[in-house]
Amino acid sequence: MLLITNGQLITPDGVVEADLAIDGQEIAAIGRGLTGERVIDAAGCYVLPGGVDPHVHLQMPLAGRVSTDTFLSGSIAAAHGGTTTFIDFVTPEPEQSMLDALHARQAEADGETVIDYGLHMTIPTWHGAEETRLKETTAAVAAGCATFKLYQAYTGMVLDDPSLLRAFQAIARAGGLAVLHSETGPVLELLRSQALAAGYTAPIWHERTRPARLEATAIHRAAELADLAQCPLHIFHVGCAEAVAEITRAQAAGIDISGESCPQYLLLTAEEHLAGPDGALFICAPPLRNVSDHVPLWRGLANGALAMVSTDHCPWTRAEKDQPDFSLVPGGVPGIETRLSLIYHHGVRTGLISPSRWVEICCTEPARRMGLSRKGRLAPGYDADVVIFDPTRRRTLSVNTLHELCDWTPYAGMTLTGWPRTVLQRGRLLVEEEEFVGAPGDGTFIKRAF
Repeated sequence: MLLITNGQLITPDGVVEADLAIDGQEIAAIGRGLTGERVIDAAGCYVLPGGVDPHVHLQMPLAGRVSTDTFLSGSIAAAHGGTTTFIDFVTPEPEQSMLDALHARQAEADGETVIDYGLHMTIPTWHGAEETRLKETTAAVAAGCATFKLYQAYTGMVLDDPSLLRAFQAIARAGGLAVLHSETGPVLELLRSQALAAGYTAPIWHERTRPARLEATAIHRAAELADLAQCPLHIFHVGCAEAVAEITRAQAAGIDISGESCPQYLLLTAEEHLAGPDGALFICAPPLRNVSDHVPLWRGLANGALAMVSTDHCPWTRAEKDQPDFSLVPGGVPGIETRLSLIYHHGVRTGLISPSRWVEICCTEPARRMGLSRKGRLAPGYDADVVIFDPTRRRTLSVNTLHELCDWTPYAGMTLTGWPRTVLQRGRLLVEEEEFVGAPGDGTFIKRAF
């Protein structure tokens, strides 16, 4: 029996002064006066469930490139930051079945990742347009891949409204959840081509050709179609006030919809970052918005309109981001290691969210909404994924202090107060006093279901 003692347990229901006992891979008991053969003293620290990041892109192929972090390097970085479970993606090729694609992606991750993982099944254009291919959703759910990524943007990925409805119907029949990149893609392509034709190539035009209202109206259409199909819907990477308002409206109408935001949308802006000298580095989709969007996003996280925080970790090097015009820059920013501490420093310490809500949006709700039934809580019978978080440790972020492979970070120079000290995965030490002590293959594929 392993005992974590003298810490403050942070749960969605409040802060508890108690010890936590671990038996093998599970949490065995919470209370006072517990005993164990091994003891970890967490005095002065918070004890949290392991973080769950529901949206990452590790060794993701894109137009001849592969995103910088591998399953090994990305999961090590995640572990250092207090994340013990992530969900990545599978994208079937045109002639490939969902199950074949799933097994191929698992073969890439198994034996490499140091933390547990799940996979979202992408339904690209060529699957969404064919009713027979959509029947494969049932087999995917049975194999533990219960969430399906859909796009309203990107050539080759975008689903028009009839295809989107058919996909929602198939996912609902299979007992899954739809997760959606929501922007009005075909219109954005027109705006982008018009800007380029007029000679506008600077990175700021990435934001100017993707209006916030077209993110919001795409969510509006998707919510109505998902409700018609009675399919639960989750909106990825919400980045603007208008999108929060659409999700709130749909929730008030009784639609089963949730949303997430990411640290880049909560902390960075188009005016400062996309318009700066390194603007191409900050290109992601949806784009960074305005400082005026920050308050509605934080408020949405505080009041439940937004259920969680992910990272959408999709790292590319400086050289890969250095392109002749904004339309050629691979989209995405790194951030898999910094999520828990960024939200603590900028959210909890400033009073925007409570400690309990911090744990809820970074651990509990991502696990619950994504079908991870044994993750995200400090409770008997749950996996012993535990983070000992020191609220006084300071860390200045740079490529030298982080473990992500990318040669830049969007948070360079930012000094955070609060950092994970020790991290356990199913009762086994992964990070001890900020030193990685795990090994490739410590993580396993987690089958998810609703």
